Amino acid sequence: MPVKNAAPFLAVTLTSILNQTEKNWELIAVNDNSTDNSKEILISYAQTDNRIKVFDNGGTGIIDALQLAYSKSDGNFITRMDADDIMAPTKLETQKNQLLQFGKKHIALGLVNYFSNTPLGDGYKKYETWLNNLTKTGLNFSDIYKECVIASPCWMVYREDFEKCGGFNSTIYPEDYDLVFRFYKNNLKCIPSNKILHYWRDYPERTSRNDTNYADSSFIAIKIHHFLAIDFDENKKIILWGAGKKGKRIAQYLIEKAIPFDWICDNPKKIGKHIYNQLMLDYKTVATFKNHQSIITVANSDFQKDIKNFLDKKNLLQGKDYFFFC
Repeated sequence: MPVKNAAPFLAVTLTSILNQTEKNWELIAVNDNSTDNSKEILISYAQTDNRIKVFDNGGTGIIDALQLAYSKSDGNFITRMDADDIMAPTKLETQKNQLLQFGKKHIALGLVNYFSNTPLGDGYKKYETWLNNLTKTGLNFSDIYKECVIASPCWMVYREDFEKCGGFNSTIYPEDYDLVFRFYKNNLKCIPSNKILHYWRDYPERTSRNDTNYADSSFIAIKIHHFLAIDFDENKKIILWGAGKKGKRIAQYLIEKAIPFDWICDNPKKIGKHIYNQLMLDYKTVATFKNHQSIITVANSDFQKDIKNFLDKKNLLQGKDYFFFC
């Protein structure tokens, strides 16, 4: 558990861990250069329960903190906790039992519930619903290029599987999304869950709201990076759908990597013009394309359904022939 200036919430978080029905756990808490009294709170809890171990981050940031924490851990099952969240009482027991039942090469998950002292934005509510619907079916990886499909503090895996996936060794941000891609690359299977196991706190100072490592540009970069490493078929040409902000960023990345692609859109003002010296084609021409993979950056949900129906009728498969990037 990385801890950075979490003093206002830390006691509640630690109490939720102490109240777990599963009693056989260890908490490796790493104080990440906090300027509040987070470290003092951690030490006070560690002095009353030897399952809690506290260390200082010799580096800077979440990745360094996670790497240190893992190096000090002994458990056969690995999970991550955020210092401002709350575990449901049966979280560890439920996830551990799922892994014992399904075995290695699996990820134990759980539903999440956002909460805040101020009204939650629609974006958070939509993300919670979307993520939980995936988790209920265990088909999380089917939409991996849209957003992060596993909540960063609500998974558990066997230590052996974790290490095969590279653990916390990667230095790529967003680190939670990068880890999920590595779970996906190594063919771990998600265990469906219909229980709320984690309460995810939102507040203005939250790291993901303020750290540049979690900006939209970082998410776009990590998606295309992993797509080219995992799912890209070099024998096929890429079709890039959409010329909005995300489409343009992906186009720039493909051009930088000298990867050929056709770029299509439905905007009459852009069709026939050049963006980054790339000719914009009418989306209707896609019917004539053969042997291709589609990256779809069109955000409108109705248009996405139309595109999916069109591609499905051509017997193309999502996750192999086409991928939604938003």
